[in-house]
Amino acid sequence: MQVTETLSEGLKRELKLVIPAHDLSGRLDARLAEMKDRVRINGFRPGKVPVAHLKRLVGRQEMAQIIDTVIGETIRSVVEERKERPALNPEVKLSDEIEAEKVVAGEADLVFTASYELLPEFEIQDISAIEIERPVAEVTDAEIDEQVNRIAEGNRPFEPKEGAAATGDKVTIDFVGKLDGEAFEGGSGTDVDLTLGSGQFIPGFEEQLVGASAGDARTVEVTFPAEYPAKHLASKPAVFDVTVKAVQAPGTLVVDDAWAQKLGMESLEKVRDAIREQIQSQYVAASRAKVKRKLLDKLDELYTFALPEKLVEGEFEQIWKQVTDEMTQAGKSFADEDTTEEAARADYRRISERRVRLGLVLSEIGEKNDVKVTDEEVSRALVDRARQFPGQEREVYEYYSKTPMALATLRAPLFEEKVVDYLLGQAKVTDRTVAKDELFKETEEA
Repeated sequence: MQVTETLSEGLKRELKLVIPAHDLSGRLDARLAEMKDRVRINGFRPGKVPVAHLKRLVGRQEMAQIIDTVIGETIRSVVEERKERPALNPEVKLSDEIEAEKVVAGEADLVFTASYELLPEFEIQDISAIEIERPVAEVTDAEIDEQVNRIAEGNRPFEPKEGAAATGDKVTIDFVGKLDGEAFEGGSGTDVDLTLGSGQFIPGFEEQLVGASAGDARTVEVTFPAEYPAKHLASKPAVFDVTVKAVQAPGTLVVDDAWAQKLGMESLEKVRDAIREQIQSQYVAASRAKVKRKLLDKLDELYTFALPEKLVEGEFEQIWKQVTDEMTQAGKSFADEDTTEEAARADYRRISERRVRLGLVLSEIGEKNDVKVTDEEVSRALVDRARQFPGQEREVYEYYSKTPMALATLRAPLFEEKVVDYLLGQAKVTDRTVAKDELFKETEEA
């Protein structure tokens, strides 16, 4: 085998490799010798098939498989011998000079190039002197009261009412929506319960039902909001033929232990404890997101090194597709975002470079400090993922279990969070109590 480095520029490498024809022929002869004792061919007893005859029958396809295997093995061996770490699998290109038929026939050398980029080398920086402020918020009784009242209102009993419906009453309606006199898809409903004043329907709809009684038919005229999710309806005037079938008034609501027990809870205090725990978990998640962002910002300041172009390009393409898909779904243009496509591309290119750089930094720190994700942690993540698809849990579990690349997408964020925890343990992190609004406020940079 001959190996010639034809490119060494920054992180880019290109190698020209030559596999002698006799090496390929030798492999083919060895494989055919092994096969002749196993194959069954009409006219020959088991183990008595002449190798020459077998070569005529399957030699070409076996040599094609051998060539594919040899290319992979050779690249891995050479890269390992050179003590290099490719960022992605090398790209292989057969030399234009070779005659494919002769190579497959074992009459010519196999000549190909392997092109790849290296993972950059950099020194792990000490972050023990880095100071990071972590915003934290406490759950107040007022917030819990607000949530209890919201749950209570959502479960308030209603009682039949004679006469006209008022704001706050519940009406049961049938309706048919029309655009230019024609009913449109998704614009009809039967036995729909609607609490007037809840804002459940588009603006202007509920107000026109105030004063209606059971048995009334009303024509409701509204205009869909400009930002309505269904773009074919946005800003369009519509007419709804509505039949009011029943009117109910809010009943008496008592929030006590008996009310809590109707919800399946032991007592009102248990309801409050559950709400407190739920809100606190949201606060912890928001605090975590902000302190992680600050940590990544600090790391971004500490590290500057060349990046593999293909990694950056892959990251950019993924981000750009998501951005453009979302804009298409929202019916927006770059002008609507006060920017241009060129400027947006430049911004997202910088974001891609930051992501790749920080990903490499976190990976290197995790590897150097023996950060591990256990199989048990991955299994829990897989269970959580499967629960997101009710009724398809088994299929989801089997897919991830049989697809290493998919399973890696569950392991990667777990690894990242563990490395972040490790780094936060090294840095100087101080807590600062803030109000709820500040905790959830997004900065312009974020």
